[in-house]
Amino acid sequence: MTLTAGSIAAAAAAEPAAGQAGADIGQPPHPLVGRSVVATRFGIVATSSPLASMAGVQMLERGGSAADAAIAANATLGLVEPMMNGIGGDLFAIVYDARTGRLSGLNASGWAPAGMTPALLAQHGQHEMPRRGILSVTVPGAVAGWDALHRRFGRLPLATLLAPAIHYAEQGVPVSEVDARMWAEGAPGLAADPGARATYLPDGHPPRAGALFRNPDLARSLRAIATLGRDGFYRGPTADALVAFAQAGGNPMSAADLSALEPEWVTPIQTTYRGWTVSELPPNTQGIAALMMLGIMEQFPMASYGFHSSRALHVMIEAKKLAYADMLRYVGDPRFTSVPVAEMLSAQHATDRARLIDPQHARCDVAPSQLASVAGQPGSETIYLSVIDRDGNIVSFIQSNYSAFGSGLVAPGTGFALQNRGALFTLEPGQPNTLAPRKRPLHTIIPAFMQKDGVRIGFGIMGGWNQAQAHAQFVSDIADYGFTIQEALEAGRFTKPTFGGCDVAIESLVPEPTRTELQALGHQLTVVPPRSSEFGFGQAVMSDSAGVHFGASDPRHDGAAIPEGPPLP
Repeated sequence: MTLTAGSIAAAAAAEPAAGQAGADIGQPPHPLVGRSVVATRFGIVATSSPLASMAGVQMLERGGSAADAAIAANATLGLVEPMMNGIGGDLFAIVYDARTGRLSGLNASGWAPAGMTPALLAQHGQHEMPRRGILSVTVPGAVAGWDALHRRFGRLPLATLLAPAIHYAEQGVPVSEVDARMWAEGAPGLAADPGARATYLPDGHPPRAGALFRNPDLARSLRAIATLGRDGFYRGPTADALVAFAQAGGNPMSAADLSALEPEWVTPIQTTYRGWTVSELPPNTQGIAALMMLGIMEQFPMASYGFHSSRALHVMIEAKKLAYADMLRYVGDPRFTSVPVAEMLSAQHATDRARLIDPQHARCDVAPSQLASVAGQPGSETIYLSVIDRDGNIVSFIQSNYSAFGSGLVAPGTGFALQNRGALFTLEPGQPNTLAPRKRPLHTIIPAFMQKDGVRIGFGIMGGWNQAQAHAQFVSDIADYGFTIQEALEAGRFTKPTFGGCDVAIESLVPEPTRTELQALGHQLTVVPPRSSEFGFGQAVMSDSAGVHFGASDPRHDGAAIPEGPPLP
């Protein structure tokens, strides 16, 4: 047996002990699994768009690093999936350096402008954080993140990395099926803003699947970055356009707010689950909730309960409520508030929280722990991508506008939507996530990484508050049931986007008898058909101890894990 190849059918039949791998490659997959893992000795780029994956592969084939490929893929995704991501948003990454064995975390989330205060919002008649619009806009961190990632881990010129996205923006790119559907869903929020309407509603309507979409304004913005690096975005014409547009609408964003922004290299936080070391990024992200979920789940014999059993899913759903209650109560920007990370991740805390799970009844009201709340808005417009290069370096990378097309606003001539991350602040005084000048909001987007016995996996599943709970399910599928990374991405999931009540959305891939048993325990289920965006879209790459690399892409989207080709004479 190897850790590279669990099969759902074999794992379910054998009920392996916790952490044991499933059957070897060659065993038939579960009939609901539609794809095989991609395997190569070279690099792989896994994204939600084959065009973006290929842009990353082109960098690998030119001798670029995993970081180079991630930037190229992200730049292309910003064009082809503008409702999800772009240079008006933020990014986070975890980078595994194969030479040193070291993990590095990158927090490139932007801050509130220096003049943005609860008092200013009150002057505008806002007593809760606005969901969209100019007062929800924070300083974009994505380009600063590209710069930091490129400086530390890049090999190729930035102009080379951005060339595919610039080409597609100028010459046109066909819109994919899933993106066309999401584009249409987000279109009503664009019509009111002249910049957004001109950029994203060509001929007055969202482009249909297969239609060519061009964005020459974005091409010009990317060319400035390709020539000047971060100064092509945070200084000069693009910055001037952002500041003028923001201030005209009442947002106090200044040139200094842009030029002073610096991303932060951070140490990932970790827990162990069935012998796997699982890494997430520390606050201001929700990554700690995934680790707390796993700590609670480890108190139960999940493997013996069985995959998609009501007992296993009940534990996970209840663990989600307990972990998220703590995350929402205590997580904020650690530069402004003390977050009790060590206590939240301690074994004793996991044990104490696990004792609150009633095996016979769902809890509809879960209180946070009393350690030494704020309410976020749902948002799920995010991309996740993962890359491994031929040397085994891995980048786990996530980038987002937050809501569909972010704030719904485009500064004239820039070609990209501004994020609405400010919607995640609270105006309630004295909370860890209370709005303050130059403060970063609690963030939903999280990349992840797990490793054991020479196997290393960079993975992520996007989708607002879905992310931490989806990460925990992915890890359990690997560690408890021996799934391959492709099987773990395709497995039916649940998601609970709210913080109170017993409501749970569950994929119809979960068997009906299990759903009936969960309802008998008090879970109020909404059954959702397969290939819904409600459960997020995931990607994963993996290396094993023999130097073979694997890639997987979620069939809920149009993406692909594309391998690098061998050098040609």
